[in-house]
Amino acid sequence: MGVNVEKVFGENVFDDAVMKVRLPKSDYERVKTLMSEGGVIDEPLADVVAQAMKEWALEKGATHFTHVFQPYVISVGAEKHDSFVSFPQDGKVENTFTGENLLRGEPDASSFPSGGLRATCSARGYTAWDITSPVYVKEDTLCIPTAFCSYTGESLDTKTPLLKAMHAVSKQGVRLMKLFGLGDSRRIFSYVGPEQEYFLVEKEKYELRPDLKFAGRTLFGAKPPKGQEMDDQYFGSIKPNVKEFMDDLNVQLWKLGITAKTQHNEVAPGQHEIAPVFSISNVALDNNLLLMDLLKKTADKHGLVCLLHEKPFDGINGSGKHNNWSLTTDDGINLFKPGKNPEKNQLFQLVLACTMAAVDKHAVLLRLAASNTGNDHRLGANEAPPAIISMYLGDQVGDLIDQIIKNGKAESSLSSGVLDFGIKKLPSLEKDPTDRNRTSPFAFTGNRFEFRMVAASNTIGDVNTVLNAMMAEQFSDAVDALENAEDFDKAVQEYTAKLMREHQRIVFNGDGYSHEWEEEAARRGLPNCKSIVDAIPVLLEDSTVEMYGKFGILSREELEARKEILLEQYAGVRNIEARTMISMANTLLIPAAVKYTKKLADTVLAVKDAGVDAPVQKELLVQVSEKLAQMKSAVEKLSVTTDEAASKEDSFAMANAYKDDVMAAMADLRKPADELEVIMPKSEWPIPTYGDLLFDA
Repeated sequence: MGVNVEKVFGENVFDDAVMKVRLPKSDYERVKTLMSEGGVIDEPLADVVAQAMKEWALEKGATHFTHVFQPYVISVGAEKHDSFVSFPQDGKVENTFTGENLLRGEPDASSFPSGGLRATCSARGYTAWDITSPVYVKEDTLCIPTAFCSYTGESLDTKTPLLKAMHAVSKQGVRLMKLFGLGDSRRIFSYVGPEQEYFLVEKEKYELRPDLKFAGRTLFGAKPPKGQEMDDQYFGSIKPNVKEFMDDLNVQLWKLGITAKTQHNEVAPGQHEIAPVFSISNVALDNNLLLMDLLKKTADKHGLVCLLHEKPFDGINGSGKHNNWSLTTDDGINLFKPGKNPEKNQLFQLVLACTMAAVDKHAVLLRLAASNTGNDHRLGANEAPPAIISMYLGDQVGDLIDQIIKNGKAESSLSSGVLDFGIKKLPSLEKDPTDRNRTSPFAFTGNRFEFRMVAASNTIGDVNTVLNAMMAEQFSDAVDALENAEDFDKAVQEYTAKLMREHQRIVFNGDGYSHEWEEEAARRGLPNCKSIVDAIPVLLEDSTVEMYGKFGILSREELEARKEILLEQYAGVRNIEARTMISMANTLLIPAAVKYTKKLADTVLAVKDAGVDAPVQKELLVQVSEKLAQMKSAVEKLSVTTDEAASKEDSFAMANAYKDDVMAAMADLRKPADELEVIMPKSEWPIPTYGDLLFDA
């Protein structure tokens, strides 16, 4: 590739180094203070910053500017571009960009999902500059990350609630730090490192698959002779054309200041992963949105298509987004780091207990925030975390909890030890305090938690809103319970033990894929929402409404709206899938099978005319005809069932009809179609097969 990463990194970002050079010193320091401590940026300062941004952007070749925002459940983001060109004066134009242009935008808010918060005729919405997320130039456009709300102030995006939750966990976390005599900590930062999985397929073959184009996943497709059973794709050698795509993508990301670090082949054929270095949660949200956009656009440049659907291929591992999350103070204290003597680290023990309580209390909300319609095909499928939320804590921390639950306190901690290969030329390696558990939805990995359940195509805004809000709630409760204690150390010890005893059911260090765990989880009373539809009601449960209301994150009305949006989205996605199947069956698969039966019939007659019996041809003709009849019947059933589901007036009834009835009818149609694919000649099958899609990219 031959790229000097240090030289290109951040070259298209209006970052600290650019501001320091282009802003007057006093204005630069004011902006830095606002970025770190918050506050209101006034219009005179905004004018100065806007002028510097405009000049910098024009030098980069920009002609337009846009406020980038993230409407709720729309993972691709939204942009309305305006040119810098002003109204002509004396036949000439100037490039203008004011503080008001920077601070505020007014996109039409009527056509985005609002769940009833906004009438169709009520169009005005506002975007507000998120000063803490870097501005950048992309495709000749100055892009300004923003929050998005309605004219009446309700959140219509995923960023606004996240920013509020980040503020809440910081405020309550600082209260906790002061309680422990750590008053130098002025802020708590929420960091995220989202690992992004995706598939690549050849564009030429993608264009021949209406299901991939309309639904993002294959709705038909027989299992190929070879799948992932040989485990030879994982970390395997990267194909040259994929490597070229990755190299191109990396350079674009680096220029935008996104720390793309890890890339590799994943378990499934045609599947890959890219991971950045940690960044503050709202910046990670913006960067991940930008990454998903660049994945698609860069793939297109290389004759490929990037699939972000959670389960694009049946019987093949799906894609997730592993949300690595941590909490760290502004003076460098990682709240999830056990330290050298975790048995003596009361702060870590209390934070751990708070996390157990938070995950147990809000398990269904976490499951919902990590999910979408596509994730229903992936969770619990022996390839991803189960739909049951649990925590993996490993040997060292698990032993610590066992001691506290049994004795009220911990006296010792397990040593991580050293790994010796027994070969003199190889180094001895210091082991981590705990192994990793890839079957756990919420796994402790030494100084952070890896939430593996998040859907690949989802924004990470919702899940990190929940994570930060639930910790803010537990920190607040802990401080309220401990701040007036006469014997603080004793009170912390007792409170920590109490939380751990009450919420120990959420800890599971075994195989989350096993059927035994599903039975054990049921005995423990842990919820098991197999579909996102089953989890959606949690939005209006008292525990959710009270938590979000306490910190001003989302009102009951906003939660009600989100409930309606999710139900509408589920029904909409399933409706598209069902009607795509009907169309493909009627216009591609059935005609191909009919044509093939004619060829078989003609062959049978021709062989008989030659004076020879044709038992094989006749048997094949019968098989194809039977599958063809089954397909025709299944198409008619799916059409009726889909119409019936679409006619439901109640949103829950509609979503459940699609989940139960339409999905069953779709499966009934797919079965004979996939069986036909296996027995018909490849030349007669009208769409690319799994083998074509998975192994040719």
